[in-house]
Amino acid sequence: MIDDLFIATDSGAVTVRRQGGAWSVVSTGLKGWAVTDVATAPDGRAFAATRGDGVWVTEDGGGKWLRPNRGKRGPGKVQSITVDPHNPDRLYAGGEPLALWTSEDAGETWREVESLWDVPSVPSIEYPVYAVEPHVRDIVVDPKDPRTIYAALQVGSMVKSTDGGNTWRLLDRDLDADVHTIVVRPDRPERLFVSTGGHDSRLGHAPGRALYESADGGETWLPMAMEFAQEYGVPLVLHEDKPDVLFAVVASGTPSTWRGKAEGANSLLIRSSDAGASWQVLETGYPEIQRDFPGAIAISPADADLVYVATRKGRVYQSENGGDSWSDLCVEVGPVMSLVVSPA
Repeated sequence: MIDDLFIATDSGAVTVRRQGGAWSVVSTGLKGWAVTDVATAPDGRAFAATRGDGVWVTEDGGGKWLRPNRGKRGPGKVQSITVDPHNPDRLYAGGEPLALWTSEDAGETWREVESLWDVPSVPSIEYPVYAVEPHVRDIVVDPKDPRTIYAALQVGSMVKSTDGGNTWRLLDRDLDADVHTIVVRPDRPERLFVSTGGHDSRLGHAPGRALYESADGGETWLPMAMEFAQEYGVPLVLHEDKPDVLFAVVASGTPSTWRGKAEGANSLLIRSSDAGASWQVLETGYPEIQRDFPGAIAISPADADLVYVATRKGRVYQSENGGDSWSDLCVEVGPVMSLVVSPA
């Protein structure tokens, strides 16, 4: 099985494919737009979130991108995009400024989920970077219940709905407010894992560092990966067929502090084989992975041993043995925001 890699970069949506034994960039769409996130549907469609021009779709592996709701009301600045695992035409888009949008027809029409603003803390959420407004960073639908939805708010912890988005509750007990990525275990959806930016860790207001877990649907949280001093994380993934195996990246400080340092982000690519109880540092053999911060990790849906990592500098790496060893795909793309894998 050959994979297509759909990569969201700050200068377009890039498709990378292996052809004749070598990997190459086969298309770059949405040039000139910051593509913040990509998501795929089971039928091979890929959806791209842009920071300024809504949600786009490709049906041919990235050769041509279309905006389904052209000329109609919908999200503009989009920071996250999710395909509902129960209905591939139902999309959720996280907006900037903070908003949640949903579509029932693959992006042709959109409805804003205004009930999100009924959560008392939402109107007071602030974001520390002036050039970026508060936004919805990640959205996840429970794999067994389409009415249960989680959304990460920047920087306002996360919220949960159990009635399809009609009402929401804040989940913030012993959790860092800067939630970046939410993962729900497919076989036991009450088990959640999140990566955070360490905002409250640095202030001494949260018990953990970069990673947290919940055994009760987000009601309470416990720190993970406390054996590492790094307190910043973004990518966090598990494979549906091996839900005890998790991959994550932890780094020191925030992106604004990495510039000018010889060690850069001081990142660690880590793996857990026991659902987050313990973690192992993966030695990749590529110092730039530690320095440049892998901002995205993806596992092939066809083979849990195929793992891909992309750095903020735009380099892409592959492991064919579940993370034990790595190779450089020898392709360069723009600074990476997100990465997903779709069988070609």
